[in-house]
Amino acid sequence: MTSLVRGLTCATVFVAPLEGYLLQVHGHLAKVPPALLVLTWAVLRARHRRAPEPHPAHLVLAALAVVLLASWASHAGGAYTAAYALRWLPFLLVTVVLIDVVSREVPIRAVLAATVAGAVLAAVGALHGMVTEGQTRAAGPLEDPNDLAYFLVAALPLLLATRRRVLPAAAAVVLVAGAAATFSRGGALALTAAVAWLLARRALPLKALAGGVAALAVLGVAAVLLAGPELDRALREKSHVAGTNVDTRELRWQAAARMVADHPALGVGPGGFRAGYPAASNNAEIDEQTPVAHNMYLEVAAELGVPGFALFAALLALTAVVSERVRRTTPDPVPILAVQASLIAVVVASTFLSQQYYLPLWSLVAVVAAADLRLRRASDVACAPRDQ
Repeated sequence: MTSLVRGLTCATVFVAPLEGYLLQVHGHLAKVPPALLVLTWAVLRARHRRAPEPHPAHLVLAALAVVLLASWASHAGGAYTAAYALRWLPFLLVTVVLIDVVSREVPIRAVLAATVAGAVLAAVGALHGMVTEGQTRAAGPLEDPNDLAYFLVAALPLLLATRRRVLPAAAAVVLVAGAAATFSRGGALALTAAVAWLLARRALPLKALAGGVAALAVLGVAAVLLAGPELDRALREKSHVAGTNVDTRELRWQAAARMVADHPALGVGPGGFRAGYPAASNNAEIDEQTPVAHNMYLEVAAELGVPGFALFAALLALTAVVSERVRRTTPDPVPILAVQASLIAVVVASTFLSQQYYLPLWSLVAVVAAADLRLRRASDVACAPRDQ
C-alpha cells in the first residue's frame, strides 16, 4: 500500500495542470487521483493506527477550515456558496494528506519531479495546439492562458531539484517556450522574481541562465521566421486585451475592497465575489456579470473576511519562515531553494490571478511542512543516543 500511496501522490500533482484534458473525457476524472489518495491514506493510517505527525501548518489549515465553514453557513443561500466551499475543502484536506505522506512515504524529489512532468506535458499540449489549431495564445489543457503560465512558471524552478542535466535543460526550454507563448505578463513577472531569487541565493549558475536565454532567443527567431504573420496577429490581440485587462482588473479589485469593507467578519461567502460583483461594481461590466477578482488575496479577503485572509496570509508566511529554517539546516538545500523560488512565482502570479483553486500553492505548502517534519524526525533520531 505504500507504493500505491507514492503513485497516487505523484499522480495527484502530475494531473493538476492537465485538468482541462481530463474534463474533456469526464467531468470528474480530474478528481479521481486526489480522492483515491485521501482514501488510501486513511486506510493506511487506520491499519497502522498512526495519526499524522502534528505541524503548525495543521493548526492554520484547521482554523482556515473553521472560518470557511462559518462563512459558508452565514451565506448558505448564495448562488455559488456551496459549490465554492466544496472547492476549498478538498484543497485543505489534500494539503493535510500531502504533508503527512511526503513527510513519511513519498520522497520530496519524486513529488517535485511529478509536478514538473505534468507541467511539461501541459506545455507540449499547449504548443501543439497553437501549431495545429491556429491558437494565438497557448492555453492547451486550461481555458485561460494566464492560468497555464501560472503552472509552467511555478514548475520551472523545481527543475533544480533533479540530479540529471540533459533532461532538465530540455524541460526548461519547453516550459519557458510554453509560458512565453501564453503572452502572460503576470507569468513573466513571476518568472523574473523566481530567477532573481535563485540568482541571489546562488542556486542558479549564470552559465545555465545564459544558455536558457540563448535557447529562448533561438526559438523566438525561429517563431518569427516560420510564423511571422501569426505571431504579429497574436501580439496585436494581446496588446488590445492587455489594455482592457488593466481597466477591468482595477474595477474588480475596487469591488473586492468594498466587499471587505462592508463584510469584514466573514466576507461575502465562498464564491460570493462572483455573485455580488454587479452590485459592488455598480454594473461596471455589462458583458461580464460573474467574474473572478483576478487577485487571490483580495478575493480571499472579500469572500472569507478579515479572519480568513489573516489565516491565509499566515499560512503563506509560515511556509516562508519554515522553508528558510529548512534551508539552513538541511544537508541538501537545493530542493528547498527550488521550492522557495516556486513559491515566490506563485505569490507574484497570484497578484493578478485567482489561484487559490489550483494545486501548486497547496502542494508547495505541503512539501515545505513535510521537509520540516523530516528534518525534525532526523534530528530526534540523531539526538537519541546522546540522551541515552
